[in-house]
Amino acid sequence: MRPSRNTVLIKAFSAALRARRLELGMTQEDLAGVIELDRPYITLMEAGTKQPSLSVLWRLALGLRLTAAELAKRVDEQATLMAQKASGEGAD
Repeated sequence: MRPSRNTVLIKAFSAALRARRLELGMTQEDLAGVIELDRPYITLMEAGTKQPSLSVLWRLALGLRLTAAELAKRVDEQATLMAQKASGEGAD
């Protein structure tokens, strides 16, 4: 399967992942240890360079103390904000 080319979705996922990790006061190393992944993989996902498989997505959600649905909702909210900014809707 090819990786997504939806740049808004990729950026939204990266931003949601990083925001939740920081919200919990976790380093990339902390998160990687909890979900048994290499820290560089976390770095690449937060940079939008790598996209997780479905099983890794589930592990990320658990490591971030969320359900996969809650993580998806955060990504969706972030994507909506990014789309609004891009179209100028969110500007005051």
